[in-house]
Order: sequence, then C-alpha cells, then structure tokens
Amino acid sequence: MGRRYNVERKVVVITGAAGGIGRALGRRFGQAGARLGLIDMDGNGVGVLARELEAEGIDCLGLTLDVTDEEACREVMAAVIEHYGQIDILINNAGITHRSAFSQTETSVYKRVMEVNYFGSIHCTKAALDQLIRNQGLIIVTSSVAGFAPLLGRTGYSASKHALHGLFDSLRTELRGLGVAVMIVCPGFTATDIDKHALDGDGRLTTYPQSTVGSAASPESVADAVFKAAVKRKRLVVLSCVGRLSRLMTRSCPALYELIMARSLRSELKR
Repeated sequence: MGRRYNVERKVVVITGAAGGIGRALGRRFGQAGARLGLIDMDGNGVGVLARELEAEGIDCLGLTLDVTDEEACREVMAAVIEHYGQIDILINNAGITHRSAFSQTETSVYKRVMEVNYFGSIHCTKAALDQLIRNQGLIIVTSSVAGFAPLLGRTGYSASKHALHGLFDSLRTELRGLGVAVMIVCPGFTATDIDKHALDGDGRLTTYPQSTVGSAASPESVADAVFKAAVKRKRLVVLSCVGRLSRLMTRSCPALYELIMARSLRSELKR
C-alpha cells in the first residue's frame, strides 16, 4: 500500500469499454502509458474507441465480447495475452440496470442483470486470474453506492452490486498472499448511457425518465478517481459526497436513510 503502482506498459483489460465510464477509464489509463485491451459487446463502439485512442498515441486492442458467455471470455482473454503477452489489471466494468418496482419486474430481468453484472465479472476474472497472479496484478470492480445501500426501483441492480462486494471482498482474502490486489469502486449517479439502456420490468428498454439524487458526476471525474486509487492499490473507493454520506447513514441510521432515499426517488414507482 505504501509504494505507488506504476501502470506504464502494464496491460489493462477493461470490460464495458465502449460505455461512458469504460471509455474514460481507457483514456485515463492509456494516457498514463498503459496498454489496453478494450472489450465490449458493442463491437462497432469499441472499434471506434480503439481508433480514437490509437490516434492519440495509446496502444490498444479492441475486442467484441458478451461477458455472459464464459467460453468467449476465455477466448478473448487469450487473445489479449497472445497480443500483449500478459494481463496486469482487469477492470470489471460491464454492467446493465433496470428501473421497475419489484412487484412489476419479471424474474427474467433479475436473471439478466445478474448474468451481466455478477456472472460476467466471474467469467472475466476466472479467465484472467492466472495472469493476474503471475504478474501480481490488480482487479478493479465497478460497483455502485447501490452495492452497500438500498435503491428504490432497482432491486435487481442493487442485488447484483451487493453480490459483487461479497464475491470480491472474499476473493481478496484468497489472493492476499499471492500479491493480487482487489479494489471495489462505488460511483454515485454518473452521466453515462447506462440509463438509456435500462430495462423495464418486462425486459424491454424503459422509456421512463431516471430520478437522481445530487448532481451526476462526469465519467472523466470517475475515471480519474479510479486511476488515482488504483496506483495506491486501495481496497474500496466510494465516490461523491452523496455516496460517502450514504455509506455513513446506512451504517449508523439505516431506517432514516431508507426514508430519505424513498422520498427522494418516489417518482420511480409512479407510472
């Protein structure tokens, strides 16, 4: 923890790389001299990003991947290793959300959110683990304030983020003596396109506007905070004043937090 982790020439694999936070993470780590494996289900989007970053002098490889496909995850990680010879940092950033009341949400939506957010992270981590151990690397997980606090109208999303904390906090203990660090990042509301792709209770894209608390952070500010924490190999990063206050309140006065949050986001359930 005392010595800064130098990312120059390190190979950083980022899932969900074509999205707002993923794009910003790629640019931030690339500007620091990292080589990038950019991975996203949107093949066109990740290709455009790779060309943009290459034009800026950043060494990167764009690959298409559905993280719910375990075999494909192994193949893509193998392709990164074949291209660069190693993987040093894995950023599990791919994710989806839904916005719908529990009573109006089909079980298939919960399964889909867990497949992407939770099992996608398992698939990618398993596929890269040998390399991460060999290189005493770093696993970064994009969680959310919803990973430790309740969130109205997003029971499935919150459950998937809570599951990530259980998984990676426990994995950290297993990797403790092997030199692999695990860092969980909890952004608050961020100005990305994840809201535009949010599922409704029936699994279709929702057209209902999102409610937020506080001002939305920019993807660039989130990426910069993640980078600064990564070089220090921190364990947990909670971003924004709202996020830090939420963590404090859920620990000290959970009932009050639930009341405030429910009132702030009550429009989510009025349809």
